[in-house]
This record gives sequence, C-alpha cells and structure tokens, in this order.
Amino acid sequence: MRMSLALALLAFIAALPAYAQGNAGAAKAKNSMCIGCHGIPMYKTAFPEVYSVPMIAGQTPDYIVKALQAYRAGERSHPSMQGVAKSLSDQDMADLAAYYGGTGKAVK
Repeated sequence: MRMSLALALLAFIAALPAYAQGNAGAAKAKNSMCIGCHGIPMYKTAFPEVYSVPMIAGQTPDYIVKALQAYRAGERSHPSMQGVAKSLSDQDMADLAAYYGGTGKAVK
C-alpha cells in the first residue's frame, strides 16, 4: 500500500509543470519593458483604455510567471502585455519573477 502511494505521489510530482529557475541578477538587464509602467506608483495607461497599472513588486514569482505565460498564450487580453510576454523566453519570465517577487521590493 505504501509503495503504490509513493509511486502515485512521484507520478503526480513528475506531471507538474517545470519552471525555469529564476535569477534576479540576470533580470536587471531585462526589466526595461516592465519598469516603465509597473515601477510608477498609481500609474495609469491610456492604451487600449485608461487602465490602472498594478505594481508587481512583491507578487509571488509563481504568480508572475503564470500571468506572463497567460499573456503570451492569449489567455489574458491586454495587447501591450501580450506583446511584451511574446518577446520573453521562459527563462526571462523566471528571471523577472525572481527579480520582482518574494521580497516585496524590486532588487536595486
């Protein structure tokens, strides 16, 4: 019984999506497309409509990666974010998530 439970658990873990390991230091050279909107407190953009831009510093890395993947796949509909996300590799996404996530502040 224990062996079959252990095998089932291993199969479940193996089926989970693999994420690249993020490198916050590497993201310092990759965040220019992010900081222009997400780094300004209370910022609103006028494209495609007036929209309050959320601060991403302090979001969990997992949330940031999943949000970027959803924009890239077209599952989230903001045109600017879709364009940015389509230009990012999985490693870029993981690096940006490590940079903005976890500590509550962007790494300087």
